[in-house]
Amino acid sequence: MRKKIVAGNWKMNTTLESAILLASEIDTRLADSKKNVDDVTVLLFPPFPFIHSVADVVNAEKIGVGSQNIANQPKGAFTGEVSAEMIASTGVGYIIIGHSERRAYYGETNEILAQKVDLALANNLDVVFCCGEKLEEREAGQYFDVIKTQLSETILKLSSDQMQHIIIAYEPVWAIGTGKTATPEQAQEIHAFIRNLLSEKFDDALADSVSILYGGSCKPSNAKELFSQPDIDGGLIGGAALKAEDFVQIIESY
Repeated sequence: MRKKIVAGNWKMNTTLESAILLASEIDTRLADSKKNVDDVTVLLFPPFPFIHSVADVVNAEKIGVGSQNIANQPKGAFTGEVSAEMIASTGVGYIIIGHSERRAYYGETNEILAQKVDLALANNLDVVFCCGEKLEEREAGQYFDVIKTQLSETILKLSSDQMQHIIIAYEPVWAIGTGKTATPEQAQEIHAFIRNLLSEKFDDALADSVSILYGGSCKPSNAKELFSQPDIDGGLIGGAALKAEDFVQIIESY
């Protein structure tokens, strides 16, 4: 059975104090929840400087902690960069790779992202790999081709064993931070397409084992309907992850 996953990407938000408070409140609300959230894998992705502090205040059996990014080089004279080995040494187990903001603002190509995936897996980090189309690509009907290229040049080059450590997040770029949301039917269509790509490259069993998350303006008001779709296995949450009450309500929507 595929894992149900709700992941909070805090992006470039919080201070050390507010990050600790937010993580602590999420931890407490989950522990006090009267709904069955034990079968949902909860992940938090705070900014780099706060990873260790956040990991210290949450129940590691209930909440996983990870990094929003890594360098595409293992080590060396790359001022300001953070390597996969460094992240792994903090004791956390997850990494986001390929987020649309990294692609758009920092020019991360599929080649760079493939290098990052290889380094993450070599350091025993599980990868949340993002893919998705821009508004103009959606309107031009190119979204299937865009997503197929993004995946074919990166994670679809991996082995079946490596794919056991990959979580895919579909993020319609036109719905991130805009308040727009793909309809459940639109999201399901893409998730099913991605699962079919996995089936074609590997086999049905592997395709059915990989969790695929929705990552575009998911909030308490629409989470239940999105998560009820057969190929949507949870969410990569942005803005709503910065409010403990909203984030836990999304988790509870399962």
